[in-house]
Amino acid sequence: MMTFASTALPPHMAEPTRIGKEISLTGKWTPRKSRIIFGKSDDSKNMRSALQSLHTLAESDSSVLSFELNDSVGGDSLVVHSVFANEQALIDFYGDNGAGYFRSLVSHADADLHLLRGVSIAAETIDFFVNKSVPVSAGEHLFGYAKNDSQQPNLTAAIDVTAKWSCIEGTESHLEELKHWWQQVGTDAFDMEKGLIRFEVYQVPGEEALLIHEVFENTAELKFHLTKGTAHKYKKSIDRIATPKRYVFRGNVSWLIRTYSKFMRLPATYSTRTKRFTISGGSMSDGTTLS
Repeated sequence: MMTFASTALPPHMAEPTRIGKEISLTGKWTPRKSRIIFGKSDDSKNMRSALQSLHTLAESDSSVLSFELNDSVGGDSLVVHSVFANEQALIDFYGDNGAGYFRSLVSHADADLHLLRGVSIAAETIDFFVNKSVPVSAGEHLFGYAKNDSQQPNLTAAIDVTAKWSCIEGTESHLEELKHWWQQVGTDAFDMEKGLIRFEVYQVPGEEALLIHEVFENTAELKFHLTKGTAHKYKKSIDRIATPKRYVFRGNVSWLIRTYSKFMRLPATYSTRTKRFTISGGSMSDGTTLS
């Protein structure tokens, strides 16, 4: 067995993250009964109504830094991505201010695995969602980088990718090796892939798993990443010890890339940006904007 000890991070990944106490949550909702012969089912309508109401509520809540609704490609699901100022703001939004809308959402739709990211995440935050039938994997920041002084990219072209990778179960732990290979991805991609403008790795406490978050300037940069870049370069090394559990794409991913990712065996959900609110100035998690 090869041992992978921690190695020094390159300068561009050695700087502390600037996300501070911000918390990001990304996941998919699917109506219990999706479609009827003519139009959408009542569950679909009620799911969308609840999410639209939460989006409207977010616009008046200063602790909600971003709230995004995305129509899934080829389905009746919605991908929701949100950024909150801190963990308490997240719990207050869904458990107090928007509790009624959230109850309606849960009663009419099923939650897929939600990916929760931050510097540190309390067990109580995870339990809050699990107790409401929302499965969550929480990741705590390990390393990464954000180019362009963390400015938000052009969202009409940019593609966000959030994923979970879990080590293959066995008698040996592969977590350190998995971290090693993703560190290599970030090390090489900084210069090799100019359009990979954000790269972050998060460790899931209590699991042999990592969350990966990447932002590409456009679909051409994502295509290069998958076919010629670091995803291609390190695919065999990562696949040998781990399997992808979720891949959530937000943005206009081309049909060619969606087809190619099937050959890569990525359990992917693709979604197009439909409705988005961002607080003035943006966030460090999604990128800053001009006030």
